[in-house]
Amino acid sequence: MTRTHLRVLFLSLALLLIAEPMVGCTTNAATGRRQFNTLTRADEIALGTSAAPELAAQYGGETPDESLQAYVRRVGMSMVPHIEGDYEELPWEFTLLESDVINAFALPGGKVFITRGLASKLDDESQLAGVLGHEIGHVTAEHADKRITSQYAAAGAAVLVGLAVKDDDRDWVRIGAPILVGVGGQGFLLKYGRDEELEADKLGMRYMDRAGYAPSGQLGVMKVLAEASKGPRQPEFLSTHPHPQTRIKAIEKKLQNKYKNSTGEQYKNRFQNDFLSRFAMMETPGSPIALIGH
Repeated sequence: MTRTHLRVLFLSLALLLIAEPMVGCTTNAATGRRQFNTLTRADEIALGTSAAPELAAQYGGETPDESLQAYVRRVGMSMVPHIEGDYEELPWEFTLLESDVINAFALPGGKVFITRGLASKLDDESQLAGVLGHEIGHVTAEHADKRITSQYAAAGAAVLVGLAVKDDDRDWVRIGAPILVGVGGQGFLLKYGRDEELEADKLGMRYMDRAGYAPSGQLGVMKVLAEASKGPRQPEFLSTHPHPQTRIKAIEKKLQNKYKNSTGEQYKNRFQNDFLSRFAMMETPGSPIALIGH
């Protein structure tokens, strides 16, 4: 064995010996998967808190209408008591952003965002719950955590070992927050792959059904996204996410089986009267179509 091989082996063993006692391998309460956790709950919260202002600013900041913000918060928080394990204890926040980009995304630690561009295209409250529930699913399945860990690993085992030795939350945030936001603020870690999107759909339907919403709202959301994909400029989500038709088929299968006896509500009139009607009173912002976290 060469000196280089010995050095790599030593570094790998050091990483395992140091990192394992820190967090270790646990079973994810939402997915049931065994996973190695590099980030603690405190790390997740700190990362989300650090990255949120820059990402929100890219989408025009928070919509100033407090009644609209309160509506989004109410729908999002109605699902929180139905989240598995200790995820319910995260400091969840649900925010409506000012941009007309068709987008929604979530950060580690429970910060969930939806743009006016997407919200204004929905037909009822169950669809809003579908979007927010899907983003909750990204958080509880720890999809962003997994991508951050892989980016740390790409930076080299020495970086991970150094962070583990120091055990300083500020270093995790210093390195992790820019990874979340991306170079030039592109949020590239929030572009999830096929399996992650399908899993978030599954979890979102679970949470909205438990909260009393019709799981079919998730299907309505996907039809909105499918319609958006027909425009002259392809939305960004088509380059990194399963095509809406793939997700529609998976959702329809769940509706025909697991949720065939669901008694959840759509709350269409309430949504039209208390939410969508207020958009007509506001000036429409302008920005290009894109989709990151859905």
